[in-house]
Amino acid sequence: MTVQKVAILGAGHGGCAAAADLTARGYEVRLHARREESLAPLRDQGGIQAAGVQDGLFPVHLLTTDIGDAVSGADIIMLVVPSVAHGFYAEALAPLLTPDMPVFVNPGHTGGALHFVSELRRAGYTNSVKTCETVTLTYICRKTGPAAVDIFSYTKKLKFAAFPGKHAQEMFDLVKPLYPEITLVTSVLETALTNINAVFHAPGMLMNAGWIEDTGGDFLFYREGITPAVGRVIAELDAERMAVAKALGVPTASFLENFYQAGLTTLEAKESGDISRACVESEPNWKIKSPSSLDHRYIHEDVGYGLVPFAGFGRLAGVPTPTIDGIIHLTSEMMGIPYATDGLTLEAMGLGGLDAEGVLKFVEEGA
Repeated sequence: MTVQKVAILGAGHGGCAAAADLTARGYEVRLHARREESLAPLRDQGGIQAAGVQDGLFPVHLLTTDIGDAVSGADIIMLVVPSVAHGFYAEALAPLLTPDMPVFVNPGHTGGALHFVSELRRAGYTNSVKTCETVTLTYICRKTGPAAVDIFSYTKKLKFAAFPGKHAQEMFDLVKPLYPEITLVTSVLETALTNINAVFHAPGMLMNAGWIEDTGGDFLFYREGITPAVGRVIAELDAERMAVAKALGVPTASFLENFYQAGLTTLEAKESGDISRACVESEPNWKIKSPSSLDHRYIHEDVGYGLVPFAGFGRLAGVPTPTIDGIIHLTSEMMGIPYATDGLTLEAMGLGGLDAEGVLKFVEEGA
């Protein structure tokens, strides 16, 4: 099958970037948002104003708050939303989805495809389902206004996997024409344990909490916020993540290697072994300011749906994760949210009660 009609669910940074980019490249895009006020500026302007890898005004084929209209006849459904929204979209799609409608979770972060399918089952969907995911978003991008987005670059050498894994080659062949930078990896466990956003966003937010609250985020998050001290904590967290992956037999690489391979820093910074330097020399991230408050997905998503599953996989593998556990605890106290229980646990990914061998079999077979 060749993809021509793409349903994009989510009209935030990534959804608008994807809608503009794929429209520019000749695809028929249906962009869905939960609220009409998110789409009204696009309607008034006649499309999405993009700058960067695509430059111009791009009229999207369909702008809708009706999810049925968005997915009807689509060749692929692309879920471009924070992890916390997977449950909402699973419930909305459960009565609409058919086995021949593939779902691309872009990005999957940690366990995104597993989480989405688990929520889909809870919502009553009983048929087979084919999903796939990238470890992070396919674009480095930011909305600059209600109907405008800067697309700084495509994410390079982007890890891609399918769930169930037995459909991996089929899903890879389907998505590759849309995003030539994707590279097929062993399983959704490899993408899950390569979530670089959780590795550096969570410590960066925690250790800059005072600066964020005092200035309303008036600083450059990557260039100014990831100082040498923050970088050393990130390095320790990253070492724990790699130990968990190794114990589960899941291929992995360091944060610095993944950051470099994604096109986000220089070779010299990678080879220096200095995470702070790598962030300072991250040209695609140079202009990105800090979140204006702590109430942000860099905590809610990257702790609750990033570090929490890292810790869960650690317990499954029998690997201690004291730095990861400490950051989960401190951010939970800081935000008044019990992320360890309310976040993406193994049970929430449909992996409750399985041992390590059972998890490996489940991600391949889907049952």
